[in-house]
Amino acid sequence: MKKLSIYFLLLSLMMSCSNPKEKTSAYKWPDAKAPVAEVIPHNRIIHGDTVVDNYYWMIDYFKKGPDSTKVVDYLKAENAYLDTMMKGTDQFQADLFKEMKGRIKEKDESVPVFKNGYFYYTRNEDGKQYYKYCRKKGSLTAKEEILLDVDDLAKGHSYYSASGFSVSPDNKLLAFGVDQVSRRQYTINIKNLETGEIYKDVISNTQADPTWANDNKTIFYTSKNPVTLLSEKIKKHTLGTDAKTDVVVYDEKDNTNYIGVFKSKNEKYIFIGSQGTLTTEYRMIEANHPETAFKVFTPRSKDVLYDVYPVDGKFLIRTNWNAKNFRLMECPLDKTEKENWKEVVPNRNDVLLESVDEFKDYTVLSERKNGLNELRVIKKDGSDYYMKFEEPVYTAYVSATPEYDSKTLRYIYTSLTTPTTTYDYNLETKEQKTMKQQEVVGGYDPKDYVTERLFATAKDGTKVPIALVYKKGFEKNGNSPLLLYGYGSYGSSSDATFSSPRLSLLNRGFVFAIANIRGGQELGRQWYEDGKLMKKNNTFTDFIAAGEYLIDQKYTSKGHLYAHGGSAGGLLMGAVVNLAPELWNGVIADVPFVDVVNTMLDESIPLTTNEFDEWGNPKQKAAYDYMKSYSPYENVTQKAYPNMLVTTGLHDSQVQYFEPAKWVAKLRATKTDKNVLLLKTNMEFGHGGASGRFDYLKDVSLRWAFLCALEGISK
Repeated sequence: MKKLSIYFLLLSLMMSCSNPKEKTSAYKWPDAKAPVAEVIPHNRIIHGDTVVDNYYWMIDYFKKGPDSTKVVDYLKAENAYLDTMMKGTDQFQADLFKEMKGRIKEKDESVPVFKNGYFYYTRNEDGKQYYKYCRKKGSLTAKEEILLDVDDLAKGHSYYSASGFSVSPDNKLLAFGVDQVSRRQYTINIKNLETGEIYKDVISNTQADPTWANDNKTIFYTSKNPVTLLSEKIKKHTLGTDAKTDVVVYDEKDNTNYIGVFKSKNEKYIFIGSQGTLTTEYRMIEANHPETAFKVFTPRSKDVLYDVYPVDGKFLIRTNWNAKNFRLMECPLDKTEKENWKEVVPNRNDVLLESVDEFKDYTVLSERKNGLNELRVIKKDGSDYYMKFEEPVYTAYVSATPEYDSKTLRYIYTSLTTPTTTYDYNLETKEQKTMKQQEVVGGYDPKDYVTERLFATAKDGTKVPIALVYKKGFEKNGNSPLLLYGYGSYGSSSDATFSSPRLSLLNRGFVFAIANIRGGQELGRQWYEDGKLMKKNNTFTDFIAAGEYLIDQKYTSKGHLYAHGGSAGGLLMGAVVNLAPELWNGVIADVPFVDVVNTMLDESIPLTTNEFDEWGNPKQKAAYDYMKSYSPYENVTQKAYPNMLVTTGLHDSQVQYFEPAKWVAKLRATKTDKNVLLLKTNMEFGHGGASGRFDYLKDVSLRWAFLCALEGISK
């Protein structure tokens, strides 16, 4: 999804130091002159409405390429200004980086995953940014094979992402995708695991989802449009042939849908999935017969979403067909049309069925009730039980368990105070084994921190959940700084997870809170639908209500309240500073989607058409008027705004760099205050930031230093 970013990894990341009541003197911001963006009026005329956009020219780098030096020069000037303004925090940032990096176990490895006779895992070495992808045959005591040395492959690259690892059924070949720019355009390579040879088969501009047929020579993959980056075609590649001759086996005609290809857990089928916000359609073939044509499982129909899971003798289907919160159904292998579906687990108004994991003798349902994850195990005889979790706010989800015949479920558990823990759970005996818990180097005691769950009341009376964490000894007197995080789009739930970098804020007296605002799916499908399209304003007013409630309850005050969001959460930041600028002392908006109307009008911008069912199509007047009423860029006015740090990436494929750049330029020219406004453009990366496991901490250090500077915390 366009604005649903892997930024969740960064946005949720947050030693001992001073209490806010013992702050040092406030940081003295240098008296530096901010860049002034050139004004070149551009008229947007639609629906009889004329809007003058003074900074439309900033799109030139995207439209015309590297020759657009004026855009690049402006972004560099903003970076230089940020460096000047934050110069006094350089040592503090370096200390923060060292502190946060010091909590990470450098020599580490993942919990091995068993598949088709091998244990697969990744391992990290001291001082290395990336990892080695490895396996052992049959036993963890067997000799290690290094399948891919990403540390070595990434040398000389400022950005390097290897993804989509797919081993052939005979265990002899590895297909994998590589992105060296951070625009999520992957080139698929194939490696012979017996000889080490990288084949000449090179497949460019893909989604990094190589899927092997059972003949060990045919690969299906998703091909992208090189301009819009839409996933448009599924192609078939045969080893040893030129990728330019690859056959198109499916061509998606609906440019509002995303497509992809994958193999079922039982290895019997290859599926092509086409899904938008409101419709789903699957096609399938038997994995033993890649030469056959894909057939439709059941045709797409408006407002019907479904997922398919092959098990012995039947298909399981998770669907919202006549089921707002989804239900589980089944059908015979040879009668897959919707009229043949039979209900297994009904729709429930208070429980959202989020996903299904199928096994030979068990089905595991991932459900959500009252905003919290639940895992439900259904046996072959129809009996069931729920796995139990004790904390008031937590996250639990199924992890990699690729073996269909397995009686062991691997799952992940974490909370705001519990480091990420991997368990192997016996589905029959209910016994579980801790396989690994994230180690916080230097020591960490969860008893030193307190987590709570609260409910704020929105303007329409809706109760909005808030999860928060702080260090023990915190006093509710309104004097403490509090960072409130929010997202609220695409039905993506913002769950409570542990973050070792966040400890650097908590140990300096900050409270960290997550607002589960509408537009997410924490409280079911209706929660999502009440925060999108013509109800999008609920997302913003929910977040404001959460901030006001935290002030009312003395967790913080207006002089100490901060907000943070990225991507679609950056849209949230832009909206709330327009609606309630006086509420926040500071705001961090990462890769923010803030120029909603202009972007949604331009179908050449990557992924725009996929977003119509989320935001609306502004070519329709009602949608245009509504989007214009909240779009942050459209609604900048002459008033005081809070201190703000805005980030972007020049190569961002999800939210193009020019959106935050235009927004900052307009804010600078319009706002009436003297508060700090900073724009940081990463000139080498895209939406997800740095690719190395330590480099991203430099960005976190900048964020935390910005917040601490506003609080007068300097060490």
